[in-house]
This record gives sequence, structure tokens and C-alpha cells, in this order.
Amino acid sequence: MKDLGWVHVEAFLEMMSAERGAAANTLSSYEHDLDDLHSFLSGRGVRLLEAVSADLSAYLSSLAGQGFKPSSQARRLAAMRQFYKFLYAEGLRTDDPTGVLDAPKKGRALPKTMGVDEVGRLLEQAETEAQDPAPGQLQRLRMLALLELLYATGMRVSELVTLPVRVLDQDGRFLMIRGKGNKERLVPLSQSAIATLKLYGRMLAAENAAAKVPQESPWLFPAASKEGYLPRQVFARDLKNLAIRAGLTPSMISPHVMRHAFASHLLANGADLRVVQELLGHSDISTTQIYTHVLEERLQQLVQTHHPLAKQAKKQE
Repeated sequence: MKDLGWVHVEAFLEMMSAERGAAANTLSSYEHDLDDLHSFLSGRGVRLLEAVSADLSAYLSSLAGQGFKPSSQARRLAAMRQFYKFLYAEGLRTDDPTGVLDAPKKGRALPKTMGVDEVGRLLEQAETEAQDPAPGQLQRLRMLALLELLYATGMRVSELVTLPVRVLDQDGRFLMIRGKGNKERLVPLSQSAIATLKLYGRMLAAENAAAKVPQESPWLFPAASKEGYLPRQVFARDLKNLAIRAGLTPSMISPHVMRHAFASHLLANGADLRVVQELLGHSDISTTQIYTHVLEERLQQLVQTHHPLAKQAKKQE
């Protein structure tokens, strides 16, 4: 038989329906969540109406122990809060035991990234196509230059497509990038990026001269768009098409994923987190800390490889 506590749950659900206009799915969700809480408390010998904060906290901990995601735990907590606020408002309790409960922290999702081999295949495909002298070679070389710069610097796609043409006049291994808030940062270029950029610049100038362009575009990657430069959506689309031709899964590849690959590969090969923060243009180190998992994997590998006890364990195997 249903105890008195469940009678109050039914009254709560009726109130949510009549006064709040809660949808049927919402009511069903509340009923399911409170039924689960009721079962948990009964197992502890605690009445639903008399549960204290420690009981409810133990319930949330049990959900975590069962592998419930933080979002699912938060949903259960929301149901509990609504119910116990109802009991307090109705004078059935003199306190709200959910008031001191903290919502479960949601872990930040790890960013999508690409392996070194996948990036290599993408660059190899772009280079092969850029070497084809057939009509449209400048556009194919442009794609290679975009990829080389993106993987060499990890810049944002908006920073990449708005690079000024004057960067072609720079004769060095560094590139000045204007990022968010007009903040400038200096990033190094790889030898292949430098070579590709020079080749692209020469071909762009030759085509402009052949077409007798009256005024050179101020953009490194000019296009017939409203802004005058290559739209980032067009680059993203062309990148996915290139991925298909390279035999890669297009849904896993985007300019932003390439930026993540840049950061992950640097950290995996020994770069300092603060250095990667500067290169990415993050104003706060906490933003860069989404890559901490890469550092943890590398540190574990270093310990397993170089720690004396780890070496001794391997010898004994």
C-alpha cells in the first residue's frame, strides 16, 4: 500500500498539473524520479515526508555510484526541490531539506580532435591536389595554405580567413595574429607553412596580374563575398569535401577540430600548457585546461617509461 508520503506526491503532481500547467511528460518524469527517491528512502527506513538533507545527499551519491550522468542527477535534484518546496509551502514541513544541496558538477566535454596520421592524410591529399596544374590550381593551393597555417598555428577560423595580404611581405618564421578583443599574439610558422604561403602568394599575384585586377584585395584569402574574404562556412564545407577525398570521416573534421588537434599534438609531444595557452590566444588558463587529459596521458607514459620501479617491474615480467 502507498504510505502517506506518496499521497503527498500525488497532491504535488496534481498541483503541478492544475496550477503550473506542467506537461504530461514533465509530470511523468517527476513521478518516476520521486518514486525512485521513495524506494531509496524506504530502504533506509526513512519516510519521504521526514527526509533530511543528509538522506537526500546520500540518494544523489547513490545515483553517482550507479553511473548516472551529472545531467540525470541534476534532473532528480530538480524534482526533489520542487516537491519539498511544495511541502514547505503547504505547511507540511517547517524547512526545505534541498536548500543546502549542491547541484552535481557537469564535466566539460572533451573536444573532438584528430590523430597525427589523420592530419597527415588530410595535408597529403591537399598537397597532391595543389600540385595539379589543371584549371583551378590557385583554389587548390589556397586550401593547402589554409590547412598548413591552421595546423601550424592553431588559430581560430575567423582569424585565419581574415588574415591581411600584407603577411606575404613578412620574411620570417613568425606570424602576428589579431585575435579576440583586438589582442595580438605572435605564433611561429612551420617550414612547410612558410613554403606553401610563399608559393600561394606568387600564384595569387600572377593571377591578379593576368586578370588585370585594378586594385589588389587587402585580404590574404580574397573571395567574391560581402566581406571580401573567404567565408568561414565555405572553408568548413570545402574542408569536409577534402576529408572525403582523403578517405576520412567528414563529420569528425572541421576547422575547430584542427585547432584542437594543434593543441593536443603539441601537449602530447611535451609542450607546456602555458605556452599552448599563449599560442591559442586564451585569456584564461582554465579554457586551455580542457586539454589536461592529454597531459595526464603523457605523464603516465613518462612514469611508466622512466620511473625506476616501473622499469624494475617490466624486467620481472
